[in-house]
Amino acid sequence: MTLILFNKPYGVLCQFTDESSARPTLAEFIQVPGVYPAGRLDLDSEGLLLLTDDGRLQARIADPRFKMPKTYLVQVEGEVAEASLESLRRGVRLKDGPTLPAQVERIDDPALWPRDPPVRFRKTVPDCWLKLTIREGRNRQVRRMTAAIGHPTLRLVRWRIGDWTLDGIAPGEWRHFSP
Repeated sequence: MTLILFNKPYGVLCQFTDESSARPTLAEFIQVPGVYPAGRLDLDSEGLLLLTDDGRLQARIADPRFKMPKTYLVQVEGEVAEASLESLRRGVRLKDGPTLPAQVERIDDPALWPRDPPVRFRKTVPDCWLKLTIREGRNRQVRRMTAAIGHPTLRLVRWRIGDWTLDGIAPGEWRHFSP
Protein backbone atom coordinates (compact mmCIF):
# COMPACT_ATOMS: atom_id res chain seq x y z
CA MET A 1 0.00 0.00 0.00
CA THR A 2 1.21 3.47 -0.92
CA LEU A 3 0.04 6.56 0.94
CA ILE A 4 1.37 9.99 -0.03
CA LEU A 5 0.88 13.18 1.97
CA PHE A 6 1.07 16.13 -0.44
CA ASN A 7 0.96 19.86 0.30
CA LYS A 8 -1.11 21.07 -2.64
CA PRO A 9 -0.22 24.63 -3.62
CA TYR A 10 -2.82 27.25 -4.52
CA GLY A 11 -3.86 26.98 -8.18
CA VAL A 12 -3.05 23.28 -8.66
CA LEU A 13 -5.78 20.93 -9.91
CA CYS A 14 -6.44 17.78 -7.82
CA GLN A 15 -6.07 15.52 -10.86
CA PHE A 16 -3.23 14.28 -13.02
CA THR A 17 -4.47 15.69 -16.36
CA ASP A 18 -6.24 18.84 -17.50
CA GLU A 19 -7.92 19.06 -20.87
CA SER A 20 -7.17 22.77 -21.11
CA SER A 21 -3.51 21.95 -20.30
CA ALA A 22 -3.06 25.50 -19.07
CA ARG A 23 -3.34 24.77 -15.36
CA PRO A 24 -0.83 22.91 -13.18
CA THR A 25 -1.87 19.39 -12.13
CA LEU A 26 -0.66 16.75 -9.68
CA ALA A 27 1.50 15.26 -12.46
CA GLU A 28 3.88 18.21 -12.15
CA PHE A 29 4.60 17.27 -8.53
CA ILE A 30 4.04 13.53 -8.08
CA GLN A 31 5.54 10.90 -10.38
CA VAL A 32 4.37 7.83 -8.49
CA PRO A 33 2.42 5.43 -10.73
CA GLY A 34 -0.98 4.09 -9.68
CA VAL A 35 -1.87 6.62 -6.96
CA TYR A 36 -5.06 8.67 -6.94
CA PRO A 37 -6.33 11.47 -4.70
CA ALA A 38 -8.49 10.43 -1.77
CA GLY A 39 -10.81 13.42 -1.83
CA ARG A 40 -10.31 16.80 -3.40
CA LEU A 41 -9.21 20.34 -2.71
CA ASP A 42 -10.49 23.20 -4.84
CA LEU A 43 -8.16 25.03 -7.20
CA ASP A 44 -8.14 28.02 -4.83
CA SER A 45 -7.52 25.95 -1.67
CA GLU A 46 -4.18 24.75 -0.35
CA GLY A 47 -2.88 22.08 1.94
CA LEU A 48 -3.05 18.40 2.71
CA LEU A 49 -4.09 16.04 -0.04
CA LEU A 50 -3.77 12.29 0.46
CA LEU A 51 -3.04 10.02 -2.50
CA THR A 52 -3.10 6.23 -2.39
CA ASP A 53 -3.14 3.14 -4.57
CA ASP A 54 -5.47 1.36 -2.11
CA GLY A 55 -9.12 1.66 -3.17
CA ARG A 56 -10.50 0.73 0.25
CA LEU A 57 -8.34 3.33 1.98
CA GLN A 58 -9.26 5.90 -0.64
CA ALA A 59 -12.96 5.27 0.02
CA ARG A 60 -12.47 5.39 3.80
CA ILE A 61 -10.75 8.77 3.54
CA ALA A 62 -13.05 10.36 0.97
CA ASP A 63 -16.48 8.87 1.70
CA PRO A 64 -18.56 11.12 4.01
CA ARG A 65 -20.14 7.99 5.58
CA PHE A 66 -16.93 7.42 7.53
CA LYS A 67 -16.98 10.99 8.87
CA MET A 68 -13.18 11.29 8.97
CA PRO A 69 -12.33 14.64 10.58
CA LYS A 70 -10.69 17.24 8.37
CA THR A 71 -9.12 20.32 9.96
CA TYR A 72 -8.70 23.59 8.09
CA LEU A 73 -6.93 26.84 8.88
CA VAL A 74 -9.25 29.50 7.50
CA GLN A 75 -8.56 33.19 7.05
CA VAL A 76 -11.87 35.02 6.97
CA GLU A 77 -12.91 38.58 6.33
CA GLY A 78 -13.92 40.51 9.45
CA GLU A 79 -13.71 39.84 13.17
CA VAL A 80 -15.74 36.74 14.04
CA ALA A 81 -17.93 37.07 17.14
CA GLU A 82 -18.43 34.19 19.58
CA ALA A 83 -22.10 33.96 18.50
CA SER A 84 -20.99 33.24 14.93
CA LEU A 85 -18.61 30.55 16.15
CA GLU A 86 -21.49 29.02 18.11
CA SER A 87 -23.54 28.89 14.90
CA LEU A 88 -20.79 26.83 13.27
CA ARG A 89 -20.59 24.60 16.36
CA ARG A 90 -24.33 23.89 16.09
CA GLY A 91 -24.26 23.49 12.32
CA VAL A 92 -25.37 26.04 9.76
CA ARG A 93 -28.02 25.78 7.07
CA LEU A 94 -26.70 25.74 3.52
CA LYS A 95 -28.69 25.50 0.29
CA ASP A 96 -28.14 21.72 0.27
CA GLY A 97 -29.25 21.32 3.90
CA PRO A 98 -27.83 21.75 7.38
CA THR A 99 -24.21 20.90 8.12
CA LEU A 100 -23.10 18.68 10.95
CA PRO A 101 -21.73 20.59 13.95
CA ALA A 102 -18.15 21.78 13.46
CA GLN A 103 -15.36 22.22 15.96
CA VAL A 104 -14.14 25.79 15.61
CA GLU A 105 -11.98 28.28 17.45
CA ARG A 106 -10.28 31.56 16.70
CA ILE A 107 -6.51 31.23 16.45
CA ASP A 108 -3.53 33.56 16.13
CA ASP A 109 -2.22 34.04 12.61
CA PRO A 110 -0.56 30.70 11.81
CA ALA A 111 3.05 30.52 10.64
CA LEU A 112 2.27 29.53 7.05
CA TRP A 113 4.16 29.96 3.81
CA PRO A 114 3.28 33.02 1.72
CA ARG A 115 0.56 32.37 -0.83
CA ASP A 116 1.16 33.09 -4.49
CA PRO A 117 -0.75 35.17 -5.41
CA PRO A 118 -1.09 36.81 -2.01
CA VAL A 119 -4.48 37.28 -0.37
CA ARG A 120 -5.78 40.76 -1.15
CA PHE A 121 -5.08 43.06 1.80
CA ARG A 122 -7.55 45.82 2.62
CA LYS A 123 -6.51 48.29 5.29
CA THR A 124 -10.11 49.10 6.25
CA VAL A 125 -11.35 45.50 6.47
CA PRO A 126 -9.95 43.35 9.30
CA ASP A 127 -9.52 39.61 9.03
CA CYS A 128 -8.94 36.76 11.43
CA TRP A 129 -8.02 33.06 11.42
CA LEU A 130 -10.14 30.10 12.46
CA LYS A 131 -9.25 26.47 13.05
CA LEU A 132 -12.27 24.55 11.77
CA THR A 133 -12.83 20.78 11.86
CA ILE A 134 -15.65 19.16 9.90
CA ARG A 135 -16.66 15.54 9.34
CA GLU A 136 -18.36 16.00 5.99
CA GLY A 137 -16.96 16.84 2.61
CA ARG A 138 -19.51 18.75 0.59
CA ASN A 139 -18.49 20.86 -2.37
CA ARG A 140 -16.79 24.06 -1.13
CA GLN A 141 -18.32 23.39 2.29
CA VAL A 142 -15.96 25.41 4.49
CA ARG A 143 -16.22 28.46 2.23
CA ARG A 144 -20.01 28.19 2.22
CA MET A 145 -20.10 27.78 6.01
CA THR A 146 -18.04 30.91 6.69
CA ALA A 147 -20.11 32.85 4.14
CA ALA A 148 -23.29 31.68 5.91
CA ILE A 149 -22.12 33.41 9.12
CA GLY A 150 -21.19 36.58 7.21
CA HIS A 151 -17.42 36.04 6.98
CA PRO A 152 -16.20 35.14 3.48
CA THR A 153 -13.12 32.93 3.29
CA LEU A 154 -9.97 34.67 2.08
CA ARG A 155 -7.56 31.74 2.41
CA LEU A 156 -8.20 28.06 3.07
CA VAL A 157 -5.51 25.56 4.08
CA ARG A 158 -6.39 21.97 4.94
CA TRP A 159 -4.02 21.05 7.76
CA ARG A 160 -5.16 17.61 8.88
CA ILE A 161 -7.15 14.59 7.70
CA GLY A 162 -7.74 12.07 10.49
CA ASP A 163 -4.32 11.49 12.06
CA TRP A 164 -2.34 12.68 9.02
CA THR A 165 -1.01 16.23 9.13
CA LEU A 166 0.76 18.70 6.89
CA ASP A 167 3.36 19.41 9.55
CA GLY A 168 6.85 19.66 8.00
CA ILE A 169 5.73 19.43 4.35
CA ALA A 170 6.37 22.55 2.26
CA PRO A 171 4.01 23.58 -0.57
CA GLY A 172 4.52 21.39 -3.63
CA GLU A 173 6.35 18.74 -1.62
CA TRP A 174 5.17 15.28 -0.55
CA ARG A 175 6.28 12.36 1.52
CA HIS A 176 5.43 8.69 1.78
CA PHE A 177 3.57 7.67 4.88
CA SER A 178 4.43 4.20 6.14
CA PRO A 179 1.64 2.61 8.19
